[in-house]
Amino acid sequence: MHNVVRSLLVSLTAAAVVAAGFGQVAEAATWSSSDKWGTWSNGGYTVRNDVWGSGAGPQSIWANSYSNWGVWADHPNTGGIKSYPHSAKNVGRTLSSLRQVSSSFNVSRPGSGAYETAYDIWANNNAYEIMLWVNKQGAVGPLGTKQTTASVGGHTWDVYKGSNGSNAVFSFLRTSNTNAGTVDILAVMNWIKARGWFGDVTLGEVQFGFEITSSSGGLNFTSNSYSVTSS
Repeated sequence: MHNVVRSLLVSLTAAAVVAAGFGQVAEAATWSSSDKWGTWSNGGYTVRNDVWGSGAGPQSIWANSYSNWGVWADHPNTGGIKSYPHSAKNVGRTLSSLRQVSSSFNVSRPGSGAYETAYDIWANNNAYEIMLWVNKQGAVGPLGTKQTTASVGGHTWDVYKGSNGSNAVFSFLRTSNTNAGTVDILAVMNWIKARGWFGDVTLGEVQFGFEITSSSGGLNFTSNSYSVTSS
């Protein structure tokens, strides 16, 4: 009888976790939060739920580490970015003082909704924003106008230049989607510098995550691994 009761309780608990949108992975997660500004520090990185857009629905984040984390998000099928759950590493050095900055990623992502998997890189106290879109799904597009197509940092990108009203934005959209790879971030930054778009800027946070516009019905986004190396 005790075994039956225990099995029933385990089944009910598992069902409740799935209903909450976390799934089995997050049941054993080291950290989780449904707070729109939920934040967790781990291993020199910061993981953020970052539900910042208007008209957003519920979003829950879980993390086993700065490298392995994910969200369940149920944002309505409306325009405008709802959230950017991400993991971030602050570099805090000028481009000229750096010998290398590289990052590797591996994600599992849904085949519906509207979002991109992207790096959001900040420089000079957020005066400059550099986005690297490694994949995109649905009706999403970058700010600004297309400048060129360039092969830099180990990938080929369509490059856009614009502004969000607060800072300059340079968006690099990979010409084909990928769910895993390594990016030479310093090479991308020096490419921008060589074009005269900024000078010897101080590289701030290198963020990586999912910029979600819509995920109606509830979708799961997972960072299987992510890391930044600099010297």
